[in-house]
Amino acid sequence: MATIRFEALEQISKRHAKLVEYPSNKASDYFGINVFDKVKMKKYLSKEAYNTVVTAAEGGTGIDRKLADQIASGMKEWAISRGATHYTHWFHPLTDATAEKHDAFFDMNPAGDIFESFDGKLLAQQEPDASSFPSGGIRNTFEARGYTAWDPSSPAFVTGSTLCIPTIFISYTGEALDYKTPLIKALNELDKAAVDVCQFFDKDVTKVISTLGWEQEYFLVDSALYHARPDLSLTNRTLMGHTSAKDQQLEDHYFGSIRPRIASYMAELEIESHKLGIPLKTRHNEVAPNQFECAPIFEECNLAVDHNQLLMDVMQKVAARHDLRVLFHEKPFAGVNGSGKHNNWSMSTNTGVNLLSPGKSPKKNLQFLTFIVNTVKAVHDNTDLLRASISSAANQHRLGANEAPPSIISVFIGKKLTQMLDEIENAVPEGKMSPEEKTTLKLNIGKIPEILLDNTDRNRTSPFAFTGNRFEFRAVGSSENCASPMIVLNTVVANQLKEFKIEVDVLVEKGIKRDEAILQVLKQYITYSKKIRFEGNGYSKEWEEEAAKRGLTNIKSAVKAFSAYIEKKNIKLFEKNNIFTEREIEARYEVRIETYMKKIQIESRVLGDLALNHIVPTSIRYQTELISNVKGLKELFDDKDFKELAGERMEVIKNISRYVTSIKKQVNEMIEARKIANKITNATEMANAYEQSVKPFLESIRYNIDKLELIVDDEMWPLPKYRELLFN
Repeated sequence: MATIRFEALEQISKRHAKLVEYPSNKASDYFGINVFDKVKMKKYLSKEAYNTVVTAAEGGTGIDRKLADQIASGMKEWAISRGATHYTHWFHPLTDATAEKHDAFFDMNPAGDIFESFDGKLLAQQEPDASSFPSGGIRNTFEARGYTAWDPSSPAFVTGSTLCIPTIFISYTGEALDYKTPLIKALNELDKAAVDVCQFFDKDVTKVISTLGWEQEYFLVDSALYHARPDLSLTNRTLMGHTSAKDQQLEDHYFGSIRPRIASYMAELEIESHKLGIPLKTRHNEVAPNQFECAPIFEECNLAVDHNQLLMDVMQKVAARHDLRVLFHEKPFAGVNGSGKHNNWSMSTNTGVNLLSPGKSPKKNLQFLTFIVNTVKAVHDNTDLLRASISSAANQHRLGANEAPPSIISVFIGKKLTQMLDEIENAVPEGKMSPEEKTTLKLNIGKIPEILLDNTDRNRTSPFAFTGNRFEFRAVGSSENCASPMIVLNTVVANQLKEFKIEVDVLVEKGIKRDEAILQVLKQYITYSKKIRFEGNGYSKEWEEEAAKRGLTNIKSAVKAFSAYIEKKNIKLFEKNNIFTEREIEARYEVRIETYMKKIQIESRVLGDLALNHIVPTSIRYQTELISNVKGLKELFDDKDFKELAGERMEVIKNISRYVTSIKKQVNEMIEARKIANKITNATEMANAYEQSVKPFLESIRYNIDKLELIVDDEMWPLPKYRELLFN
């Protein structure tokens, strides 16, 4: 292993950054060339077929078979012109990745003649094996049939030689087996609920879309070093490794000059992303060494989710061409910052208005306040569900550390907006308002753009922060599918807006003017949800104590966090809004806890193997050399000189024995704990056993290994160290 590490480092020292040739100086010249967007559809489809696709994408209407055949034919011709030989339905199963099954663009007639073929039936629907994906018990091995169905709202694209058609994925009996199906349902519910509320302010609003701008953080490591670390290649994180003498403490990597090799990778990544219509705009060094970030322009939420999943795949493919590996794990290296995927979320109308941006009139600002306050209340009422949506074995390592929001869900809106809400709380009376009260409040509401102008700073310690024209859900993990938190967030906000409209309508029916009714309901919400708002340091111990006093939950156990999915009130919430059936949500809970358990299980097996077959033998071998050295000293020197010269070596020999003995003992105990956990038949109890009885060994075994790393001869140590992984 030491030889492999030396060769890897030698390779790094000799390698030069690869030059990337841009197709054009202007991204607009090649942006979206591999996407079957509206421009290509106009060229390859009849006017009737084009209008049908656009209407289906924007309004969710169906497409008849005749037109589907026309669309499929045009799509095929375009894809072949881009070098495609195959097609696939591209979907998001309940795993960490996307899925695809490729079929060739040809068929055979009875005479044995080969011809290109792709019709509307193949475009609209396929039948992949549904039993081989996580389903939470919905599908059994003998119930393999599932369906993928075309999602016209997300355009098809060509990657490599394959036409990829974004689809939903459902079981034979109709249950959702993917992320896209419930996401589309949640977005539709938000659309309807938000339009109804917008009608209070603007009758021209007929459509509201949820927008998303994700910020993808990631690490890059050299491929040779990656493959020399079995823990990285099998679990995507280092299960051992002492911190480097230098890591991020000088704060010199963040926004620093991008090294040529990395800049070359980023350049090619942007080119390939732009060809696929992914609007990457930002790239920079992140806080930890070898950590980076990229971010796009905001898009409609469903498309943004598809683009993020596609990007993660493109990132790995491009990295391989640069002899790099991408790490999306939330905490691949202990002691330095982990990676998140901040989800910047907002809502926009068909009239071009961002509902989370203040306007130029008191009426527009009352609309702005309505959506701000309802979002805050939605978060307040559903903190446990939002936490469940971003909980995982990997994110559990990151949340609450000094680079990520805590497991306490709170909302930051800024001091000025807080003052505005406090003023509404204190200024709005019950019943009718006097002319003076109306005038004063109207004037103050009209000043909102001014007070927010210089008050859009971020609170990096807040899990859910308002940043001027959007909310930033910072707690999302870097490997997570954005759909998971977006399903929950859009659902709870949609549900809250429905309740808001009902309450306002009740007051209006009682004779209170609509604007006054809106303010009265907002006042109630502001008062009720006040405890969720926090402007200070979310990392501090004081906030944990304060949050407990406020009654906010602080669930650090991932397994416990997942249980929010199956609480009766949350099942009712999903059913009422037509997002999940009870069976579907229980299945997702099962998938979450099973995935969590399996990841801890894999990590414990990998660590046990590395400890017993790599670390312990190497340590004993080095200890043997020390013992031989001590014996030689004993033969050369008298007792007085020997004690003086060999005392330190003797202590090292003893320490190696202590650490090796402890490692062997703890690995054996971990194996026994795993055996006991594996006998448990209840999935929740098994996951709890892994979290409580197996997972703690990962840290205690690591402690002893990291101590040995500081003792054993560097040339003998079998694994690349942090200083090599983080500084290549």
